[in-house]
Amino acid sequence: MAVYLRNFRSEIVLNLRIFRPWHCEKRSLAQLICGGALKRAQSITYPLRNVNTSVVYFKRRKTAEEKKAPRIIEFPSKSKNEVIGVWNGITMAELATVLKRDINYVRDLFLNEIHNPHTPIDDFKCLQNAVKRGGKRVKIIGRPIDANAEDKVKELKPRPPATKAELRPRPPVVTVMGHVDHGKTTLLDALRHSSVVEQEFGGITQHIGAFLVTLGSGAKITFLDTPGHAAFSSMRARGANLTDIVVLVVAADDGVMEQTLESVRMARNAKVPILVAINKIDSPKANIPRTENMLLEAGLQIEKLGGDIQAVPISALKKQNLNQLTEALVLQADLLDIGGDPTGPVEAVIVESNIHPFRGKLSTIVVQKGTLKKGDILVAGTAMAKVRTLKSADGVELSEVPPGYPAEIDGWRALPPAGEIVLQAESEKYAKQVIKFREEKLEERKMEDDLKVIEQKRDLHDKQYKEDVKRRRLLGKYRKSKPEGPRKPEIVEADGPPSINVIVKADVDGTLEAILETLDTYESEECRLDLVHYGVGPITQTDLELAKSFNAIVYAFNVDFPNNLKPLISGSDVQVKEHNVIYRLIEDFKEEVNNRLPQKEVEDILGEAEVLQQFEINKGRKVVPVAGCRCISGLLKREALFRVARNSSVIFEGQLCSMRHLKSEADVIKSDTECGLQLENEEVTFEKGDRIICFQRRMVEQTTDWDPGF
Repeated sequence: MAVYLRNFRSEIVLNLRIFRPWHCEKRSLAQLICGGALKRAQSITYPLRNVNTSVVYFKRRKTAEEKKAPRIIEFPSKSKNEVIGVWNGITMAELATVLKRDINYVRDLFLNEIHNPHTPIDDFKCLQNAVKRGGKRVKIIGRPIDANAEDKVKELKPRPPATKAELRPRPPVVTVMGHVDHGKTTLLDALRHSSVVEQEFGGITQHIGAFLVTLGSGAKITFLDTPGHAAFSSMRARGANLTDIVVLVVAADDGVMEQTLESVRMARNAKVPILVAINKIDSPKANIPRTENMLLEAGLQIEKLGGDIQAVPISALKKQNLNQLTEALVLQADLLDIGGDPTGPVEAVIVESNIHPFRGKLSTIVVQKGTLKKGDILVAGTAMAKVRTLKSADGVELSEVPPGYPAEIDGWRALPPAGEIVLQAESEKYAKQVIKFREEKLEERKMEDDLKVIEQKRDLHDKQYKEDVKRRRLLGKYRKSKPEGPRKPEIVEADGPPSINVIVKADVDGTLEAILETLDTYESEECRLDLVHYGVGPITQTDLELAKSFNAIVYAFNVDFPNNLKPLISGSDVQVKEHNVIYRLIEDFKEEVNNRLPQKEVEDILGEAEVLQQFEINKGRKVVPVAGCRCISGLLKREALFRVARNSSVIFEGQLCSMRHLKSEADVIKSDTECGLQLENEEVTFEKGDRIICFQRRMVEQTTDWDPGF
């Protein structure tokens, strides 16, 4: 009622155009309400003015007690309803899961305005009101990660082995292995009617190749040519794990060699059958029975000696008995009943990978499952590809590649490493998720390894700290705070052993792997090796800038050096060394290491004398001892250095003051000649039987003792 009267009073004041507060104070509210007063007030004319009113004019004044009381701010009580998390685009089905209620209950909350439970709700006000009807409050959160989707990313793995009913005949994969220069590539050239051996540098194979050979009988075989050099053990191991049959090539004139034994060991570890080809039977030094006995000693019992391993004597150069070898391969493949599943996602193995200057990143693969076609999305490690072209080893474009066939593909975003398993993904988005997941796993493994190293260093530091604290406590309280030794310099000059910085660029990934594995065996405290950078492909400007910054040597193995980059090194100290044979690259590296090693001092023993008696002569006022001795071996030179040894201990080392034969000075004393020797140090005395050794010192160049194994 009070509020109503206050508002009514304000309205009366406005209608009467009363602009001063004292007009209202002289009359009561009852007088203003009565009609007579209204008429008299309307007859009065006042000047027009603006009127501002506020509820502050009608606010009750505080009493003295209220003014002294502390100010208390009262806030309205918050709602105690449960808070649930929702996100943009949530559906009724997802909201039902959050509320832990059925879909009909959620549909009633939306007043049956939304019928499809999978429709995203974009109106946040509508969502908020619906949740409020359920007695809850909302807060915006991010969409939770689907655990099933993460598990789906982890499931990009090779399929289980196919059943026998799903298998279809496919060409067998045959790997040719053996020692270097035993004729492996010559054999493959004879089978495929090519001349690959003429294109090889240094007469050795330095790449692993895959190609299909169609025999005269119509049978097809996929051959893998592996290097026989000792540096390419990883390539041979990769070929042994990928193959169905291993053809071990052994030269009849050399017999079983070191890499032959290594090839046998790799084939046995891979659990694949072995077929022996005894090559070079046309050589004048060929000895087939000796080779067969050496094979028996190596654990290979051939059929001729009562075993189960086929051995075919051939001549790859003159193409003798090649039909017998191919028939033996086809028979072995039939016994193994080799087959492949051409359906489903593609599974393959990277044989080799390289960078082409015009086509980009390429890789040679052998398909194991599925049928590879253009446009397929492939994942190998952390590299992804969308296949643009398929080509055979001869450069012929293919429409598809079934199991057991090799092919060269391009379209890789990153260069895949050799030996990596290739799997097909359903889409580019899924492939990117797989790559991201694998990169995170690699990063986690790296962090775990780093954490182990950090913990080891921390344990070592704690151990040293505890020992130092224990030692300081034993010194006593007056000496434990005393600093140890002189103050160490803040700037430590690098006065250690020399180092050699290297950048390696190779034509293919397998050859780069072989070079890095060989360099990894280098360990020397006299000269440190720092590998600045390595990669596949031609030399780039970045490589030259890195070489200039780190004073490194660029080793280019069988790659081109662009002409436009040659002016960049003309006025700088950057060295670019091109090689196409691996052992020549290693020899050049050893020479560079030898050039960086400091010269060392060596001693050359010239002669030796035996003291017979000590004489004393007067030199001014002093008495000086002189050794009367006989030269028992070599020569004694006046200008050389002399060492006096007594009972296996050295008592003097320096030069002579005088050397005489009889009474005259001499420069050289020959063997079996008596002489007198006076040392620079006149305080050294002699005893009978002392040995006096005459020697010279000279500086010589050092050579590294590193042995790469070939």
